[in-house]
Amino acid sequence: MSAGPGSKPHILHLQSSFAPGGKELRSVQLINAFGNAARHTIVSAEPDQLGAAERIRKGIAVDLQPAFPSLKGLPTPGRLQRLAKAMKGYELVLTYNWGAMDAVMAHTLFSEVHALPPLIHHEDGFDESEAERRKLRRTWYRRIALGKASGLVVPSDKLEEIALVDWQQPLGRVKRIPNGIDTRAFAKKPRPDAIPRLLKRPGERWVGTMAGLRPVKNLPRLVRAFAKLSDEWHLVIAGEGPERERISAEADKLGINHRVHFPGILPEPARVVGLFDLFALSSDSEQFPLSVVEAMAAGLPVVAPRVGDIADMVAEENRPYLAARPNDEDLAGALAEVAGDAALREALGVANREKARKSFDEKGMIATYRRLYSSAMKRDL
Repeated sequence: MSAGPGSKPHILHLQSSFAPGGKELRSVQLINAFGNAARHTIVSAEPDQLGAAERIRKGIAVDLQPAFPSLKGLPTPGRLQRLAKAMKGYELVLTYNWGAMDAVMAHTLFSEVHALPPLIHHEDGFDESEAERRKLRRTWYRRIALGKASGLVVPSDKLEEIALVDWQQPLGRVKRIPNGIDTRAFAKKPRPDAIPRLLKRPGERWVGTMAGLRPVKNLPRLVRAFAKLSDEWHLVIAGEGPERERISAEADKLGINHRVHFPGILPEPARVVGLFDLFALSSDSEQFPLSVVEAMAAGLPVVAPRVGDIADMVAEENRPYLAARPNDEDLAGALAEVAGDAALREALGVANREKARKSFDEKGMIATYRRLYSSAMKRDL
């Protein structure tokens, strides 16, 4: 798998969104790791959501949101044919989540007609419409659409099971690759003023979370659970999204808006996560949240519902302090127990940091993706 002199593989990324979220930032992480060994074209199903591109290192060849058929619309034969034709000329097509599934279907139906490059699909979880129960129509569509994919990448045990059982994908096609980060970067102690316009004052304790402000994250639940903590505790909700006003309204209703802060998206989480004393999630559905790995690497205890792979991600010592169910009562109880015991927080943080270093460092993840993509293209990346 040796590239020709001076040539670079051209990789097409078809994203459901390219706002700064977990799967998007992992994509950026890999693009940066591959450096000048490849060039990239990135298309988002939501053309106005491209913020993750700001994290791509300067000097890497990237064509962002060029003219391309919309990834959204009815899957008519004509539209799928146009999507297939637009994939010609690349050496690898990478698709991400349900929002790019029509492109996957187009590839399966017309790959031989148009001599299309190999395609690898990535699934990282479900939106609020499938948070509790998968839609049968989407399940059948995925079964058919993935029929000729060179690989289906999932980060979690739960998604691997869904891919094998519900979507009926062959064992050799499904690749479970846990998300990884630069764990050393998160071990550094941040400055108290590392978050713009928000200073951590002596005596304050922070519950922090990083998430898209979307319904599936159920952040009003976190506000309600947090409201029971004493006044030295503040809640820092880092992220942007359509639920911002609803979350803020919940804080207003409970009379704690002076202790709930919205700093927006934190572009360099390694520089700020260590300011939190405790990391929390309140999601109805997760698979393998990268924010949990980042919190662990920063030496934080984690309070979250037992959804997705979270219970397997955190250190064994942290598992008893996860909420048994994704509801207000269980989350509030777990949050109060951890917040009320400084020695416990320290012990859980130490255990989580060690687990992150051993299991979730980015070196292994990047090497695995490099091998997978290189194998599909039959050339080194």
